[in-house]
Amino acid sequence: MTKVVLVVAAALFNKQGQVLLAKRPEGKKMAGLWEFPGGKIDPGESPEAALVRELYEELQIECKASDLKPITFASHSYEDFHLLMPLYELHTWQGSLTPVEGQTLEWADIARLHDYPAPAADVPLFDELIGRSTNARADEAHVKEPQDE
Repeated sequence: MTKVVLVVAAALFNKQGQVLLAKRPEGKKMAGLWEFPGGKIDPGESPEAALVRELYEELQIECKASDLKPITFASHSYEDFHLLMPLYELHTWQGSLTPVEGQTLEWADIARLHDYPAPAADVPLFDELIGRSTNARADEAHVKEPQDE
C-alpha cells in the first residue's frame, strides 16, 4: 500500500502579477529545486489552516484563511509515497517575506515558470498557472469597446 502524503501550497502573487517561488535549501530532500511555499497538513488541520501556519513558519507573513483561493491540485506518485497537494492563490498578506528555513525566494514571471527546475509534482501546477495567464491575456485581447449607435 502506498503512503499518501497530504501537503498544501500557495501561489503568492505580487502587484506585477509575478508568483513567488522558493528554492529548497541544501540538506533538504530535493535541494536546489524551486517550489511554491507550503508544507504538510497536520492531523485534524484543514488545508487552509495548515497553509496559514506554514506561511508564517516559513516566510514570517500572516494571512487569513478567507484570503486563500483554491486554484487546482497536484497528485503525483514518487518512489516511496504519493503526494496530494492543493494549490491556493494569495494576493494579500501582512509582513515582509523573510525566508526562515534557508530557502532562496524569487518572484517569477508566470510565462517563465518552466525556467525553474521543480519537483515533478509542481510541474503540472506551473502548467495550470501558465494556462490561466495565457487565457486571461487572450480574454483581455477580445474585449471590444462598445459601438456608438
